Amino acid sequence: MKTVSRVAGLAIALLVAWSLQAAPAPWYQWQSLATGRYLCSAINPGDGWKLHSGPYTNGACRND
Repeated sequence: MKTVSRVAGLAIALLVAWSLQAAPAPWYQWQSLATGRYLCSAINPGDGWKLHSGPYTNGACRND
């Protein structure tokens, strides 16, 4: 019985660890509705900005 609980505990621990793997956030280029300037951000900058292009793999809004 002790072996079964150890195996079950190990299986649960492995499933939790596997589900917590993180991936890099996608980056997007946003354009200001007020000035027309561009911003590269991984999060939505809020009202006053529209999505221009993306997703990109880095903070320079380039896929290289």
